[in-house]
Amino acid sequence: MSASVSVAEKKDIEYADDKLEANVDNVDEEFGGHEARKQLEKKLLRKLDLRMSILIVIYILNYIDRNNASAARLRGFESDLRLVGQEFNTLLSILYVGYILMQIPSNMLLNRIGRPSLYLPCCMIIWGTISILTGITTNFVGALLTRFFLGFVEAAFFPGSLFLLSKWYKRSELGVRTALLSCGSLISNAFGSLIASGILDGMQGKLGHSAWRWLFYIEGSLTVFAAICAIFILPDFPATSHTWLSPLEARLAEKRMEEDVGVGDEAQTEAGGAVHGLVLAVSDWKVWWLALALTSMVVSLSFNAFFPTLSATMGFSTTVTLLLCAPPWAFATIVAFCVTRNSDRVGDRFNHIAISLFGGIIGFIIAVSTMNTAARYVSLFLMAQSYAAFITFLAWVSNSIPRPPSKRAVAIACINAFSQLGNVAGSYVWPTAWGPSYRNSYAICIATNGLCIVMCYIFKKHLEHLNKQLEEKENEEGKPKGFRYFT
Repeated sequence: MSASVSVAEKKDIEYADDKLEANVDNVDEEFGGHEARKQLEKKLLRKLDLRMSILIVIYILNYIDRNNASAARLRGFESDLRLVGQEFNTLLSILYVGYILMQIPSNMLLNRIGRPSLYLPCCMIIWGTISILTGITTNFVGALLTRFFLGFVEAAFFPGSLFLLSKWYKRSELGVRTALLSCGSLISNAFGSLIASGILDGMQGKLGHSAWRWLFYIEGSLTVFAAICAIFILPDFPATSHTWLSPLEARLAEKRMEEDVGVGDEAQTEAGGAVHGLVLAVSDWKVWWLALALTSMVVSLSFNAFFPTLSATMGFSTTVTLLLCAPPWAFATIVAFCVTRNSDRVGDRFNHIAISLFGGIIGFIIAVSTMNTAARYVSLFLMAQSYAAFITFLAWVSNSIPRPPSKRAVAIACINAFSQLGNVAGSYVWPTAWGPSYRNSYAICIATNGLCIVMCYIFKKHLEHLNKQLEEKENEEGKPKGFRYFT
């Protein structure tokens, strides 16, 4: 696999090989010199980080709206809708049908219109409204329709956010920012359970409605409110963000991305538009290899949607069960930030992914081996921290397919959309009949975790081969060290 180089990869290398060769003083002259540029860059990143932080809030609400059915299940959701057999699992998996179908068209549209500050919040308002409507459903068909369309609209957010980050941040900055974004999902797992516990405990029978219905009403309304705020906070792309940046800051934002891979992010790499980007992405084997590896990882992370159920196997009350869900995800948030920060610092992706996934495997083995309450709770911490691998992997995707942006937009969406097949399959990995030990479920997670590690190792060796080719070409032509893939 690592010995051959595809046509798409040769184009990537050609993009990367166009590295800017001007000396530092000349490059920074337009910004007032090297020191002045450093200060301006710090100011730019502070402004940018503050605006991007709204993505964390949106992602928290995105995950809460997606996963609140699992909490509602503990307070009559199934019985009130008269769900039988695999119908609840079908409600979980149907969301990913729309989620998969819409991601690539959504990112292509986002790249074309260039206004994420309008596009993403509008999608958010729609999915918040759909979440509210889930609370008024009275049967399986009604819930099925709301879950399908919820996934259809939610598809815009995550790949769109990853693409937005890749338009503003350099490769050495992307891991931490991806981690901060993805911490939204981890925080939602921690505090979503706490919020759900409060609503399910305190709202039963209010205005004649069941507590689980209030769960959808309240959390959906929070999403709509946050979306309205996001319209005024989210940035657009560097080329279209001049209302909150000075002309010099806007120029520096574009210059930073040019220097990061040695070629500009727009006219220098875009030839043929969105359709050309689609063709480049789907014809690059790296996209499909990463998609399959991530799908395998997502299957192993399917415990996320059933976390309250797994916590319930320890035998505590509903309220205590939901409260016990919070600490493992708080721990996972800290681990994810530390792992991705170090991954950025040392320029390594594979080892950080593999170690985190191996920690998850240890957690699965503990859960398989014993029904001891303390041991199983420790296993939940080890499982949850494996999300650090997922976040680091997402940064690796953007690093490995840097240009052109139309290709990167499709590649990010394609990989993330394909990986959601893992969530569809994962919805059926945890049947009640396999509880309370869920040994078969954990065995599946161990196998898919191991497959992902092997695939990531093969991909790492291939990128090392490409880096060696880049180095040899630079030595032959007498050029300074330029772009390198993170491995």
